[in-house]
This record gives sequence, structure tokens and C-alpha cells, in this order.
Amino acid sequence: MTPLLSAPGEKMAAVQDAPMELDSEKETKPEILSDGTSNLSGNTASGTLSSPPLTAGGAPKQEDQQTLIAVLQFLRRNKLTESVDILRREACLEDQEDSQTLDGSGGGKGDGDGGDANSLLSRVSIASAAAPQSTLTPIPVKNDQPDVSVVLSAYSQQGDPSLYQVYYTGLKNFIESVLDCHRAELSQLFYPLFVHMYLELVYNNHETKAKAFFEKFSGDQECYYQDDLQILCGLTKKEHLKGNEALLDFRTSRFVLRISRDSYQLLKRHLQERHNNQIWNIIQEHLYIDIFDGMPRSKSQIDSMSGSFAGETRREVNKAKVFYGLLKEPEIEVPLDDEDDEAENEEGKPKKKKTKKDSMGSKSKKQDPNAPQQNRIPLPELKDSDKLDKIMYMKESTKRIRLGPENLPSICFYSFLNAYQGLTAVDFTDDSSLLAGGFADSTVRVWSATPKKLRKVKSAAELNLIDKESDDVLERIMDEKTASESKNLYGHSGPVYGVSFSPDRNYLLSSSEDGTVRLWSLQTFTCLVGYKGHNYPVWDTHFSPFGYYFVSGGHDRVARLWATDHYQPLRIFAGHLADVTCTRFHPNSNYVVTGSTDRTIRLWDVLNGNCVRFFTGHKGPIHSLAFSPNGKFLASGSTDGRVLLWDIGHGLMIGELKGHTDTIYALKFSRDGEILASGSMDNTVRLWDSMKAFDDMETDDFTAATGHIPLPDNSQELLLGMYHSKSTPVTHLHFTRRNLLLAAGAYNSQ
Repeated sequence: MTPLLSAPGEKMAAVQDAPMELDSEKETKPEILSDGTSNLSGNTASGTLSSPPLTAGGAPKQEDQQTLIAVLQFLRRNKLTESVDILRREACLEDQEDSQTLDGSGGGKGDGDGGDANSLLSRVSIASAAAPQSTLTPIPVKNDQPDVSVVLSAYSQQGDPSLYQVYYTGLKNFIESVLDCHRAELSQLFYPLFVHMYLELVYNNHETKAKAFFEKFSGDQECYYQDDLQILCGLTKKEHLKGNEALLDFRTSRFVLRISRDSYQLLKRHLQERHNNQIWNIIQEHLYIDIFDGMPRSKSQIDSMSGSFAGETRREVNKAKVFYGLLKEPEIEVPLDDEDDEAENEEGKPKKKKTKKDSMGSKSKKQDPNAPQQNRIPLPELKDSDKLDKIMYMKESTKRIRLGPENLPSICFYSFLNAYQGLTAVDFTDDSSLLAGGFADSTVRVWSATPKKLRKVKSAAELNLIDKESDDVLERIMDEKTASESKNLYGHSGPVYGVSFSPDRNYLLSSSEDGTVRLWSLQTFTCLVGYKGHNYPVWDTHFSPFGYYFVSGGHDRVARLWATDHYQPLRIFAGHLADVTCTRFHPNSNYVVTGSTDRTIRLWDVLNGNCVRFFTGHKGPIHSLAFSPNGKFLASGSTDGRVLLWDIGHGLMIGELKGHTDTIYALKFSRDGEILASGSMDNTVRLWDSMKAFDDMETDDFTAATGHIPLPDNSQELLLGMYHSKSTPVTHLHFTRRNLLLAAGAYNSQ
């Protein structure tokens, strides 16, 4: 596939040319199986539920007869005779037209509207009569001529509303009577069936019955669906549903359940015996049952993966190849400075040199087998200033503290006092020299975290007087009269919800409620570009580790990939069912991860825009994401107070860290990945032993075909330390190049 991304400086294709196929959003048509005795059949290949669309002799199934007749009538009224003939051939009705003759119809030779339609209706009835008898009650075929509006309304009218409570109670009693090992899995049906049946009652104006249904069964739902149920109970009229996009998505998308084959067979047998068409219709139309072979899952295993707006993840979604390895580092010679020359041992060998070679040499000389091609996406070339910064990074890494359970990091907390403007976002530069804050009063403020003050570039007239060949030209261009500890940036017309520094510290991104992302120069402290593409508030933005590209996510439920020199987005990542609240780039810059209020996490391929990983398990909106330094693992935090750990390569949840009592807004791995730090609105910073969490997972577990592995309940063992602030929620975390942990938040005086 020809990539649509171009190298910096080249013209790039418009976003509408980008392929927008989302693997996770493709509706896979299951292979259809039938034993001729039942409309309930299990798909062995994909584990989905399906029903045979045709009866014996190739005739349409009885559920589709009225639809077929109505469409044919509509075509005849509009004199579309050619379309009528084509439809009859496609519906396998031509052969029967000559052989079936009906009393009083003239064999279909009468008037084009009357006799023809009657004869066609009877032929469909006779053909279907030869089909094997289904154990589910078929929809009766009426002898009158159906109207198109009646047929269409049948899609929203699923059955007798007075029997909804009976249907649901019958299924509930059945599930509660089965063995414990199957009960946990089959109990997953309660929530989606409850919501769809309630919405059907509301949609068809059965307000009283809907209210009674809700009051009787809402208490049976899992606690992590309570927020959804609160919204649902306020929707009591058909008019309420029209403006609710989330519920529209719930009705049109298929809720995914993962059930073992044994549990599925029990459900199938029950529905066959009870002729429960209502439940079966909802399962067929709105649910996707992913069947796996093996032991049924326990309640704790199911709960760890449940809770999202669309159910669990389909196993095939996470089968795509992901190149999670790191790109080969450029080979840069690191000169020894005076400090290193003095640090020699008795034999005269420099101590530091070997350390530098070991720490960076493995990255620069060995190609990671799981890494993408260097040119898979075009990345900006290193400038001289970037090379100097790389050298400084390598030197500092030699002095890095190696962290572990016995060697925890020091924590420096930046408290924003008297932040009456409302601190909404924080970021540090990679070298920890600058700190930026976004505020609810629409301003962005930048501070120097070192004694060095912030200065602007001189005016154009003053720059013309400078000797451009001098060695200290970079110092001369700065105006000392403008030096100050902080700078204010004005331009947004709404609260600023996200800020991100560029890797070279020359630029700052900010995203706002006003629907724009702004790029600021940190040389002139002015706005260079305003990127307009989101139609609603933009909740987060993040620069690529290599610069040039950045990603944004907002209330319009999509994430957008941008390049700094393009006004239009290069990619639009669509698929979330609610707001995209946080975004992050993978360390190799080939992937973007997004978290949403639909309680799911998606990993997107920058090259083609495809969703290659889809994670469920959180019980609340996602507010923080962090990749491990080696790119293999992902950590996520949400309003449920849990940190979940994910294996990117295998597409599986591998850990659950519990302890926080409020929303987790900040996650960060240490520079070597040994420690994971989490910061929360509960005013604490917690340190976790991430290496132990990853090492404890057995490699054999990843080969399981069930799509899940047993999760150890070892949060207390992995918790290395908990640190309370006085009354400051933790908004941001950052590890310096030497593994000092920096935290930031606004002091809450209330």
C-alpha cells in the first residue's frame, strides 16, 4: 500500500484519500450453518450465532416474506417491471411461478397490481410450506397485501410489550438455575437484553410498561453499569431517543459477549424449548456471541474484561501484526567531557565510557526484530541541534539511577498555588527544563524549571545588526530585556484541556474547548498556527516522539493525526462510540493509542489508519495512557481507580493494579521501565513494580485461544510505595533523564 504520509516538506495527500478501514468496525458475516431442524445454530468457524436465511427449495424464510411482497408491490406501482423480474429471479421465485396456480388469481395473469401480487404471495407461502418445521414459532403470513410502512415498522416492534417482563423473567430464572460455572457467563446477557428491551418499549410509546420494566429489573444489573442506567432511566419518551447519539450507537452496533461453547449450548437448548422469539430476535440483531472452546470463565475473569459500552473485544480484532519494537537509534559519537576524563580508575581506564557504550550501543547497533522498517512512515531528519540534544541525553543517561523495589525514586511535587483560573493540563519538556500549564480561563502559561529565564528573540531590525558568523549567535539573538520566569500565551477562546511540548523544545501544542489546536513558538512566544478540524472541544493533544506529527482527540468521537506544516489532518481515526479523552504516540511513532469515555482503548496504525488493537476492561472513562519505554506494554487509568496493563504484541490484558480511590489522571513509566508511577484525584502518587508484573506472566498463557489469561490478584505485592500530597490532586507525572520523578497539580484549598 502506498503510504499517504510524506516526508517533512513534501506535499501530502488530502485526508479524504486516506483509507479508513477499521478492522474493529467491520461487520463480519458469519458462515451460515443449519441442521434443518432449528433456527439456532452455532458457527464452528467463528463462534458466532446465525440463523438460516433460506428455507428448503431456496425460498425466502418466512420472516422476510412480507418484506419481499411489499418491495415487489412498490416496484410494480412505479412501473419498474425490469426490477421486478430481477428481484423474482434473485428470490428463486421464477421456477415456481409456472407450476403454482391459485384459485381466483388467474395464475398471475390478471391485473398487474391485484392478481399478480396475490399469486406471488401464495407462491411464497406454498414454497415455504415445504421447509422443515422450526422449533421457534414462525411469523404468520397474512393473505392481505402488506404496506411498505407496516413492514418497516415491524423492525422496531419486536413483540407484545405486555410479555416483555415474562420473557426477561423466564431467561433470568433459567440462568439462575444453571450450574455456577455457566451462570457467570450467561449472566452477561442480562445487561444488553435489558437495555434493548427497554428501548424497544420506549421507542414504541409504551411509557408505562417501560417504566415498570426498568423498575423491576434495573437492580439486577452489574454495579459498573449504574452510570448508564441513570442516563437510561431519564429516557422515557420516543422523542428523548432522537437526540441521543450514544444510544443510537448502542442500538446499531452489536454488543459483544464471549461465552464458552458449553454455556452457549445450554442457552441454545433453552431458547429452542421455550420458543422464545423475543429474546432470540434481540440476540440475532443486536448481539455478537464470540464462542470459544475450553472451560467457562469465572466471574472475576469476566468482570475484569467487561464494562465497556459495546461489550468485550472480538478476538479476531487483536490478531493483526503490530510492530511494537523501537526504531534503530542513529549512531552518534559521544565525546568524553572533562568530568569523564577525571573519573579514571587506578589502571587508567575511563569508567564512564563503557557505561555509555552499553546503555546506548544495544539500541543503535541491534535491530529489534519486532520494530517497523525505518522508512515505514516518513520521519523528520535529525538537525544539528537534535544531534547535540541526543549527545546530552546519552551523557545524562550514564548518570541515571537504576530503580527497583529496593531503590525507589525521589519525587519532586510542583504545586500550583492560588490557581483560581483552574489548572486543566500540565506538561514537562523531555529534559525537564520547561513546564507548561493550561487553564480554564483560556490561557496557556510556560515556566522555566531551571534558573535560566525565558527570553524572546529580538526584533527583525535588531537581528540585522548581529554578526551571523559569530560562535555565540544563538545567544545574541535573544533579547535580555524580555527575560522572565514565565510567559503567558493568549489566543484560545475556551478552557485549555491539553498541552504538549515538541521534543526539540521549540514548540508547544495546546487544545481547547474552542475546537482548535494551536501551535506556539517558544522562541517568540506567539501562536504560529491554529489547526481547525474538530467541531467540538478538543480534550487532548500529543506530539510524536520524533516531532513533526501530533495527534488530537475530542468530543466529536474521533482522533486526528496532523503534521505541523499542514492545515488539514492526515488521518482521521474513527470508531469510538463516545468522546476521545486522551491520546498518546507509541515510542516508535508508527502507532497512536486513544482512550475514550466509551470505556475502551484503541491502537491505530498511522500508516493506513486501521484499528489494530481494541481493549476493554475499564468500568469508567479513560483519562490516562502510558507506553513502556520498550514499546511492548501499555498502561491505562480511568475513573474506576484501576490501572490496567496490556501486552501490545498479543493484544491481551496482563495485569490489574487496584488501590486508587478516584480518577487516575497521570501515568508514567521510569526511563528504564522498572517502575510505573500513577497519580490520582485522591491526592496520592503510587509506585508499582512493573517489571515484576510483566515477568510474572507465563509465556504459555499467551498462546491460549480463548483470548484471555488468568489475572493474578497481586496489587499489594506490586505496590512499592504510596505518597500523599497535602490536598493536591495529581494532574501530571514525569521522569527526568536521571529518573527523578516530577509530579504536578493545583492545590485544592477547599
